[in-house]
Amino acid sequence: MSLPSKVKLVDVGPRDGLQNEKQMVPAAVKIELVQRLQDAGLKEIEVTSFVSPKWVPQMADASEVMHGIRRQSGVRYSVLTPNMKGFEAAIAAPRAEWPDEIVVFGAASEAFSQRNINCSIAESIERFRPVVEAARAHGIYVRGAMSCTVGCPYEGEIAPERVGMLAGLMKGIGVQHIGVADTIGVGTPRKVRRAMEATLTHYDINDVSGHFHDTYGQALANTLASLEMGVWQFDTSVAGLGGCPYAKGATGNVASEDVVYLLDGMGIATGIDLDKLIDAGKFISDHLQRKPNSRAATAILAKRAG
Repeated sequence: MSLPSKVKLVDVGPRDGLQNEKQMVPAAVKIELVQRLQDAGLKEIEVTSFVSPKWVPQMADASEVMHGIRRQSGVRYSVLTPNMKGFEAAIAAPRAEWPDEIVVFGAASEAFSQRNINCSIAESIERFRPVVEAARAHGIYVRGAMSCTVGCPYEGEIAPERVGMLAGLMKGIGVQHIGVADTIGVGTPRKVRRAMEATLTHYDINDVSGHFHDTYGQALANTLASLEMGVWQFDTSVAGLGGCPYAKGATGNVASEDVVYLLDGMGIATGIDLDKLIDAGKFISDHLQRKPNSRAATAILAKRAG
């Protein structure tokens, strides 16, 4: 078994993590969270989402947040732009405030696609096509995310063939990198491997990442299973922020702190300072008035307290 010598983490906490919070988080707090994450060594941060405030009120301050972040050299800042209106909003600011990367997302489940974005999988691809073309024409990298690759709250288990089909469609419209997401956290290592294998028939190993939720406590096991396949890029969320509004009981993405602790223990380089990452997680958790949803953070904070 040959494991990657290094791993790149994309912290999706500021966007995917905070978007479902019922209490409004001020732009200044989001900006500070991004600052703390990059100070901890994160080189990829999903900052915000340019979506209708009607549907996602928490992201109504997207332009303000992009304006306020203090960019560091070598850090890639991404935003979600699900349609042309969102993409146009993302580049309405001066060039220095544009995202380095945009994200489009589709589902491997027809039912989830209809419930989540009110269109079929095929229709979603056609909606993304001009967004992808416009982004690449402007020199902006395009990452795709595939939701529900192992399980759906409406359809149940998802066949790997569905994942392969979606990956092929994403590749066909010019999406440069693809994320394999266990959106409701029902995946186990064998199922995740099958979803990854289906994706790898269309994308190179260097252009694939894992995105695992921890609803059933399987996210670290699924991360390890992916590492054993050679996957070296993963989405994680500081303090385990997040969830899925379409799946009852679905918890947040796997906590960045827990993944870094795992990788540090395996001698796999991340470039991330775990103590500073824990401080970032405590910062946002304190604002939300709850404890970090990270076992590593909980243990280390307790140890610090003596």
